[in-house]
Amino acid sequence: MTIDHESVPRPGRPLPNSRRTGAAILDRPARTAQARSSAAVGRHRRALRSRAVVPGALLAADTLAVCAATGFTADRTGQPLLGAVAVLPLLLPLNLAAGLYRTRLTLSALDELPALAARATVALAFAVTLSACLEGLPDVAAAHPLRLLATLAALILFASGGRALVYRQLRRARGRRPSPTLVLGAGQLGQRVAAVLIEHREYGLRPVGFLDADPVLLGPDAKLPVLGGREVLEREIRRHRIHHVVATEGAADEAETAAALREAARLGCHIWLVPALREYGSVTGSDRDQLWGFPCLKLGRPALRRRGWPVKRGLDILAAGLSLIALSPVLAACALAVRFDTGPGVLFRQQRTGLDGKSFTLLKFRTLRPSSEHESATRWNISQDHRMGTVGRLLRRTSLDELPQLWNVLRGDMSLVGPRPERPYFVMRFGQAYPEYADRHRVPVGLTGLAQVNGLRGDTSIEDRARYDNRYIEGWSLWLDTKILLRTAVLLLHPDGS
Repeated sequence: MTIDHESVPRPGRPLPNSRRTGAAILDRPARTAQARSSAAVGRHRRALRSRAVVPGALLAADTLAVCAATGFTADRTGQPLLGAVAVLPLLLPLNLAAGLYRTRLTLSALDELPALAARATVALAFAVTLSACLEGLPDVAAAHPLRLLATLAALILFASGGRALVYRQLRRARGRRPSPTLVLGAGQLGQRVAAVLIEHREYGLRPVGFLDADPVLLGPDAKLPVLGGREVLEREIRRHRIHHVVATEGAADEAETAAALREAARLGCHIWLVPALREYGSVTGSDRDQLWGFPCLKLGRPALRRRGWPVKRGLDILAAGLSLIALSPVLAACALAVRFDTGPGVLFRQQRTGLDGKSFTLLKFRTLRPSSEHESATRWNISQDHRMGTVGRLLRRTSLDELPQLWNVLRGDMSLVGPRPERPYFVMRFGQAYPEYADRHRVPVGLTGLAQVNGLRGDTSIEDRARYDNRYIEGWSLWLDTKILLRTAVLLLHPDGS
């Protein structure tokens, strides 16, 4: 199954059979449109560079702050009290983990001062310990406590001052060239947020219109049009070179809103969520922000765009390859048992739906020989089928019948962890019955998943499975995969045969 995206014609394309005079007349607006398009592409590239420059500028400011603090508090011999080599390896990763290099809507060095002070203290303590244990570094442990406190104060002061300068320049740049933005939801909250963005250019967001399938009547003072529903999302993002989408509560259809957010994230937009409940302002974390008094949460990037995803694929290849080699005696024993139990054809091949709705051939050890291809494609569960022999029941109960899927993992059809693959017939049925079911295919399917380790196997709720699978996708991390694999190993010790 493939998804066809609407193609947007290039502006100003000349007619193929135009005469010279007609083409000359039509070429003027074409060149103008192409010039506007080229300018838009240039602005888009500049915006991408600016988003990369801000974290780099903050990183440089912290590095200079460490060097300035260690030089400012040098002892009489001229040797710095703290070597920057001892501080930077811990301070910069700590700041990164705390989200201190993340671009925010509200820029304030004072807001970040407590976090900077705490991490500078930890880095200083690390440098003291390291200098006492290793030779060749300044003996910080023997330094006077007042000198240590002076170094810490200088580090915090220089780091905060550097960030204040960076943020001042960034606010000016945002005001000069705000980024085109879509507001999702044309309700009262959406209209108020759009008015704030228009009036306060320091946030760097310039709304170009609302996206709402069933908008309320806009007042006479409305400054933005309603561009349409989710069906025009991709077209408007490409047309206006949208970088940000601000989603507000108040849209008519919550399912459409969720689908629009996932589509916008897939297209590379930054997603900001402005909830109606002000209590969301008490949520802690580096993704919390505020927009002129409105609580604002920044949604994370899609799983496939996160830094750890290539590592996940590398671990899949390594684990699947080593497992196939280590388990080759077990695979051979299972193949022989199936051969004696059901006859020739020990492997069972079946079409399943994977990433982006594309079909692939899944491999399993045969536990039952179906009467027809139609039965294989449309029968839901065979765990209680009387035609299944002793070997088939044993393989299903111990999940040994799924070992050949390691080859699917090695090929890239599947992953070790992900939503379980389903047959195209049931994907079509479940997709019609449950709106969020199709969203499971945003990532590769897996041998095991979050739904399975929570008991959702066999004849269990499809709606609950889809909810768990989408929860896994949106909250994916390498540690989450590790937890699922550990819980799967525990479940294999207590098989239930589902």
